[in-house]
Amino acid sequence: MQDSLTSQRRRSLLLAAGATLVAPLAAHAQASGDEIVIGGSIPMTGVFSFAGIGINAGISDYVKIVNDAGGVKGRKIKYVPEDTGYKVDVSVAAFKKITSQNKVNLYYGDSTGFSKTINPELERNGNIMMAGASFATELNDPVKYPNQFLVGPDYTEMFGILLNHIAKEKPGAKVAFVYSDSEFGRDPIDSSEALAKKLGLTVAIKIMTQAGSVDVSGEVIKLRRAAPDYTIFHGYILAPIPEFITQGKQQGMTTKWMGTFWTMDSSTVMKMGEAGDGFMGVMPYRYYYDTSAKAPMLDKIRQMRPEYQSTAYIQGFLAAMLFVESAKRTLDAKKELTGKNLKAALNSIKDFDTGGLIGVPITIKGNSIPVGRVYKADMKTQKMVAASDWISL
Repeated sequence: MQDSLTSQRRRSLLLAAGATLVAPLAAHAQASGDEIVIGGSIPMTGVFSFAGIGINAGISDYVKIVNDAGGVKGRKIKYVPEDTGYKVDVSVAAFKKITSQNKVNLYYGDSTGFSKTINPELERNGNIMMAGASFATELNDPVKYPNQFLVGPDYTEMFGILLNHIAKEKPGAKVAFVYSDSEFGRDPIDSSEALAKKLGLTVAIKIMTQAGSVDVSGEVIKLRRAAPDYTIFHGYILAPIPEFITQGKQQGMTTKWMGTFWTMDSSTVMKMGEAGDGFMGVMPYRYYYDTSAKAPMLDKIRQMRPEYQSTAYIQGFLAAMLFVESAKRTLDAKKELTGKNLKAALNSIKDFDTGGLIGVPITIKGNSIPVGRVYKADMKTQKMVAASDWISL
């Protein structure tokens, strides 16, 4: 009898202890259910860390701004990044880890390779909308990639912005495409050649090199013979662009040199030194130091971070802004935060003001934001200055 009383007492003590343990766990589960979670495969180390560090800071800062203002409909945003070293397998492992430990609604991916690899998993999961560092043309397909979007124009659209600018500035101009022997490099070449013809431009030559080529003297000779009015580089960050420009100028070339997004950060272009003076390219966002027009979001960024922030930072910041706007619209419509609903909310964005990060209101119809502007390097002031109006395709 005594034994059964003792075991009964023990059992009720255990149940009581269990209940006290369960209560905070239940409260925690409820609280984390109320959070809107952004996961991130972010390359904080490795070859792409120069961008990853900026992207991470941009997402973190926008999340802080939203949370300091009370969150989204009373729900806080939680940002959970993992370093990937810019390796697809590590990125996939990071995705699995983050999504197994959190109810993730939004995700930032570090590369085209990762975006393509994880796509079936996004469709299977059904609860996540994703953006990332990639501007690959292939991802700009709402049928194949229904839960993903690009935080700017795709690479073909970037060429489109440059070619439209060229056609306006010098009708009938001769252009050259110089690109790296990589998926990134080859991406926009064929479709852009067709567009050039459509705009009445001539593609005088196409030159493919290794991504970080050192010796380009043979290629420069071919380029000089083709005598293009404009030369567009794509699929590189920096090398071998300065080498092409230096040798080209030494050989009397008068072509205008141009680049695409990943070459166009201010700090990258300034590394070209004297050779880079007048270097032009496409940028979907305003630069950190651009005070030429009202941009309250840039003012806020400059307050938070008084030192220069890269275009990768702006990209991360804008990705977080569009994530939050999509979540807000989904909740306003009293819908669940699923990948499909979030993407539908994103695609309802029409004439949206980014606080001046992009110089015109944006409308997101498919998977990209086909807007940009041509900027030009001014080595005297060490800044990129506008060389065109905002161009919307």
